[in-house]
Amino acid sequence: MPEGLKTLTRYTIEQEHRHPGSSGEFSALLNVLATATKIIANQVTRGRIVGSLGAQSADNLPPTVHRKMDAIANDIMVDESQWNGPLVAMLSEQMDGFHPVPAEYRRGKYLLAFDPLDGSSNIDVNLPVGTIFSVLRAPEDAREPCAADFLQPGARQVCAGFTLYGPATMLVLTTGSGVDGFTLDREIGAFVLTHPRMRIPQDTSGFAINAANERFWERPVRRYVHECLQGVEGPRGRDFNMRWVASLVADVFHILTRGGVYLYPYDTRYPARPGRVSLLYGANPIALIVEQAGGAATTGHERVLEVIPNELHQRVPLIFGSRTEVERIERYHREPEEGPSFDASLFGTRSLFRPAPH
Repeated sequence: MPEGLKTLTRYTIEQEHRHPGSSGEFSALLNVLATATKIIANQVTRGRIVGSLGAQSADNLPPTVHRKMDAIANDIMVDESQWNGPLVAMLSEQMDGFHPVPAEYRRGKYLLAFDPLDGSSNIDVNLPVGTIFSVLRAPEDAREPCAADFLQPGARQVCAGFTLYGPATMLVLTTGSGVDGFTLDREIGAFVLTHPRMRIPQDTSGFAINAANERFWERPVRRYVHECLQGVEGPRGRDFNMRWVASLVADVFHILTRGGVYLYPYDTRYPARPGRVSLLYGANPIALIVEQAGGAATTGHERVLEVIPNELHQRVPLIFGSRTEVERIERYHREPEEGPSFDASLFGTRSLFRPAPH
């Protein structure tokens, strides 16, 4: 390890020393999560080697690698976290309800919500995936945990983070006083601080959205994207770049390091379902990280961290990134009648499919 870099263990101990009276439970939890994600990273890099060992799917077709890895990652997170003492209960995308820490283990004062393998379908094509997690305080009345304990707005998170399994394994973390990034040094088996005090540039010329869903967007989102695509000739007066990885953690890390805005907005396909991103173990932890790095996160109509959850697997629209762009998109949602109508298209006047007018 290069001289001057500090490990996650040293980092968490130093953080605890700044809070006299700390019990050590929180630093223990962070190190448990780091261990779990290191194990997941090792499994993810094995790819088809892991997938070829799986049980048959319900229709007797060979299982995809990503479906098997979802289950493996979930089991790793549960097995590594439940016996160490800091947790009362866990919630994940792979659970129907929530998982209380078994009575035979010591219970602590925290709740953990996590997506064990975000973007898991990318494993089949060898693109980045990751783990997202959120830590909440449990009630202090020593009763048995219940689902309602998790239904806290994101502003109450004690900690949020994600691990990105890419060319390097990165752990990005906030405890409410900035955002720090750690890289897994495989030679020593430890995360080391490589990206201290990460900050999102306020302005950007990049955005990430799945343009294939354009026909389902509401007018404010169409307006924003159309203006970006018009480039220097349009109202924005500059050219933009559009990208879409289909991996939330990959897009978050890109925005943390280079700026940009990510849009997974409400669309009209499922009127009864307001969004596609899980609130408790997706939107909330990402929103806390983004805000702590100087950015902003919204559903289009309200700050993500102020949304009051009403169910464990609630989903919301999610728009986040460079603050000035997010604020512009929020303003467009307050002006819903402005901008292109629903019969307008990204390819309406100039595209690969239609020549520019003469």
